Amino acid sequence: MIAPVDPRSHTEDTPFAAGRPFLKIDSIAKSFARGSTTTEVLCDVSLGIEKGEYVAIIGHSGCGKSTLLNLVAGLTQVSSGAILLEDREVNEPGPDRAVVFQNHSLLPWLTVYENVSLAVDKVFGGKKSRSERRDWVLHNLELVQMGHARDKRPSEISGGMKQRVGIARALAMEPKVLLLDEPFGALDALTRAHLQDSVMQIHARLGNTVIMITHDVDEAVLLSDRIVMMTNGPAATIGEVLTVDLPRPRKRLQLVSHPTYLATREAVLKFLYERHAAPALQAAE
Repeated sequence: MIAPVDPRSHTEDTPFAAGRPFLKIDSIAKSFARGSTTTEVLCDVSLGIEKGEYVAIIGHSGCGKSTLLNLVAGLTQVSSGAILLEDREVNEPGPDRAVVFQNHSLLPWLTVYENVSLAVDKVFGGKKSRSERRDWVLHNLELVQMGHARDKRPSEISGGMKQRVGIARALAMEPKVLLLDEPFGALDALTRAHLQDSVMQIHARLGNTVIMITHDVDEAVLLSDRIVMMTNGPAATIGEVLTVDLPRPRKRLQLVSHPTYLATREAVLKFLYERHAAPALQAAE
């Protein structure tokens, strides 16, 4: 069994220990043009994320959360500004940034094992032997408690199990940053809670850097070290960044009445529903 690690306790001999963030989002803006119309989705967004941090990004629909995630993933190009990962500019997709979408995106004709193996072969085909790649696939399936379903196809497993496989596939790439785009949004409450607990355990084990998009205030407070709250679009930006000062490991039943949990939850709700109400609510007033 791997002992939990606090990633912030590391003092690696890298330039990032001297104050430069592991991931730097530097004054970025993103606009989309359609015909003669240009829509500014994001404006002057700046954020530094440390190695091993778990950051949640929250805001109303249309505030550019997923656009920001896609920019970090390299799936979309910034209009201005820059995104730097370990001082290298992000301008295209790469295995150092793995994305788990709300839709699991598994290939239906492949088994659970084959879906993860496809990513492992792509990233480690020239670095690991066939037996090493096999062991690595199985290791990551066991990490998300899906080793027992290795020979099943996506149609034979539940939605929550599919998301576990998607997470295993992302982790198997050994990304420097794990990007989660509302990965539990389509799941029932009980399944979502189980997966949230699994993600917390994996983060404690691996000390990986995670950026998660969510609409769920309780999820953001439970999982993250910091919550980035976006203003409404168009031209959305970061309105406030809130530190979640709760010790780890976290147990949800112990947190429901914890004063820090309640105060953090209240602060996020006030931002979203008092200072930056949803556009539909604003229009109705």
